[in-house]
This record gives sequence, C-alpha cells and structure tokens, in this order.
Amino acid sequence: MRRALDEDLGRAGDITSAATIPAGTRAHAKLVARIAGTIAGLECARRAFHQLDASIDFRARHRDGDQVAAGSVLAEVEGAALPMLAAERVALNFVGHLSGIATLTAAYVARIAGTKAKVVCTRKTVPTLRALAKYAVRCGGGMNHRFGLDDAVLIKDNHIAVAGGVKPALERARTAVGHLVKIEIEAATLEQVREVIAAGKADAVLLDNMDVDSLSQAVKLVGGKLVTEASGGVSLETIAAVAATGVDFISVGALTHSAPGLDVALDVEM
Repeated sequence: MRRALDEDLGRAGDITSAATIPAGTRAHAKLVARIAGTIAGLECARRAFHQLDASIDFRARHRDGDQVAAGSVLAEVEGAALPMLAAERVALNFVGHLSGIATLTAAYVARIAGTKAKVVCTRKTVPTLRALAKYAVRCGGGMNHRFGLDDAVLIKDNHIAVAGGVKPALERARTAVGHLVKIEIEAATLEQVREVIAAGKADAVLLDNMDVDSLSQAVKLVGGKLVTEASGGVSLETIAAVAATGVDFISVGALTHSAPGLDVALDVEM
C-alpha cells in the first residue's frame, strides 16, 4: 500500500484536493460496485485509507468472496476528506483489480461445477502482486498452484530439453529433493506421458496444450497413478470439455494475467 501511495502522491502529494478543499473538511463516501461480480481486496482498500489517516472509519458491508449485484455498496468510508481523496485511486485500483480476478475465477469454476476438476492459477501475475492475485483466485473459488519457483519441482519442456529427456530429468530431480517435495513434469504428447509413467519418479503430470481427445487418452494411460493437470489455452468456452476428460486440475493463466478489472467507484456524499 505504501509503495502504491508513494507512486500516486509523488513529490508534492494531492495538489488538486489541497487546492480546492479546506483543511479539516470531513466527508462520507460509499465504495460501490458498478457491475455485478465477486469481491476481493476490501482489506487493501481499508489499509490504503489508513496509511494516510488511521482515524478514517472504513466499514465493510461485504466480505471478500461475496458475489454482489450491480450497485451494491461494498463499504462506507467516513473521515477527513483530504486523505480520503488522496487514497481513493489506490484503494479502487486494488479492489477493482483483485475483484476482477475473483470474478473471472468464479466464472471458470462455475463452468466445471459437478466435475472433480479444480481450477488453479499460475505464476503469470503482475510482478510484486502475486500473493494478492492468488488470494483473489481463492476468493473466486479457485485454488493456487505454485507461489514461486521454490514451492515444488515443475519440470517443463525447456528443463527436459536441457536435461536430455524425461527420464534423466526425473531421476536427477528425485535425487536432488527431499521426500516431501512434490515433482510435476510436463508432457506434450502421449508418448511423453508413457515415458513419465515408465520413469516412476513423478507425483503429477502436466498435460500441456493437448486436445480433448488426447487429454482423455492421457488420463486413461495414467490410470490414477499420478495427479493430472491440463494446461495451455483453456478458455471459458473450452474448460467444461477439458474437465469432462477426468483431469484433476486445470491451470488457467488468464485468471491473473487477463482478468478485466471490476468497475468500482467511491461516491462521496456530503
């Protein structure tokens, strides 16, 4: 919050508010969702206001994860007008961005209701905002994949190429990490899936950019011996068919790199 406010306030602060509003003026405002969606980031908004004035009263009317209708009042804000207006854009940026992620995630989750598949996010996040983005995914009913490179071993196509193949990559990985560290490996073809199964060193297989027929065949080949994850180009239009193949997880980068922001506003009522 502090870095975001410093970026917005610059060297001289909110010169517009200072030039037009007398010091000591108080205001009452409502944080409103202009369109329907799933909410995330209200605590960010509260902290943005409190960074500039801890006495500002921020009363949330909803909780993160709530699905709200257009026009819903998310929170009421009351206190000194100058710090309230100075923090307004930062507060709205966080709520809008995170609620957009939560809303898109909820849409994906709804498309696969009734299947065993779970929607997970990726590391395709705005730099430095990953923890918040992944929190927003959870608010929308999704699950988190790795938070970073240190969470688990995920052997991708470039690792396989440099390591000299699926088997040597898996063997080295299993030797290098402890028994509590999970190992997932990418497979782009059914032949690679067979190699992964034969190697016997993996916990999960990432089925990358496979069509629905290939995904179904891959799930049958695995036969429950590994956790299966479908990845690559999954959209709202295709996710139901992907889930129907029987995969355990479906990773969607769009949740965090392409979610449109939810339209939220701060309406002042004097």
